[in-house]
Amino acid sequence: MSSASQLTHPNISNGWFRETGAMWPGQSMNIEVNQILHVEKSKFQDVLVFESKTYGNVLVLDGVIQVTERDEFSYQEMITHPALFSHPNPERVLVIGGGDGGVLREIIKHPQVKEAVLCDIDEAVIRVSKKFLPNMSISYADPKVSVHIGDGFEFLQNKRDYFDVIITDSSDPVGPAESLYQARYYELMRDALREGGIVSTQGECQWLHLPLIKEVLTFARELFPVAEYAYTTIPTYPSGQIGFILCSKNKETNFKDPLRRMSPEQELKLFKYYNADIHRAAFVLPNFTRQAIAADKA
Repeated sequence: MSSASQLTHPNISNGWFRETGAMWPGQSMNIEVNQILHVEKSKFQDVLVFESKTYGNVLVLDGVIQVTERDEFSYQEMITHPALFSHPNPERVLVIGGGDGGVLREIIKHPQVKEAVLCDIDEAVIRVSKKFLPNMSISYADPKVSVHIGDGFEFLQNKRDYFDVIITDSSDPVGPAESLYQARYYELMRDALREGGIVSTQGECQWLHLPLIKEVLTFARELFPVAEYAYTTIPTYPSGQIGFILCSKNKETNFKDPLRRMSPEQELKLFKYYNADIHRAAFVLPNFTRQAIAADKA
């Protein structure tokens, strides 16, 4: 591997990184670069890490920003805590994807969790994150955490009635993550959950992907008695927002109001973004989104 000063990447030119994503044509995020830290072609994808001028270290897969040290907590906390705080006793939690370790970091903040399993298809993401994203990958040192390198779709086919919560921290539905946006994958997650189990998945952006969100919610509503869409704000994701699809096997689950909660003092100590009020607000959708994703009347 060449030294950092000698590294180059096609998405970086004249000191600026320019994102290239097929799912948001006509727009692009640009971030000023201090130095390129890592360039690699893994078995599955192009892996880039660079130190930015204002967002800390940045992990990029196939030209698309995955995390930056400055704003990652918004996504990690909101894909995790609305789901876990909606479950009465989340002892066994599975993460599909999430090789940077950020979701694991949030999961183990819940004292109820006894086992946190991560399954990621690409060992390169885990290896690179351990080196360049230490505040996220610190979670791998926790004794409750175990790691499986492999395809999440295949991993779930061997699981039945085991997990309390499954979080799918996937990239967009192109390349390695494409199968994670299909009805069969949601069936596998449902079957791998114990009674009352909950799913939280990366649910794309309401400003860009409403047809896809509606498609996923439609089959999720057929498979689970409860399925909802929530979102968070995050500067470096397309259009400054990202959504989550939450599903429960328990028809009594009300995602819009946390079942469990911590004191405000605990929230301030443990979370940078999440609190009980943000939890509730995440499910308050603008009219154009409500109309677009409304359940079809029978």
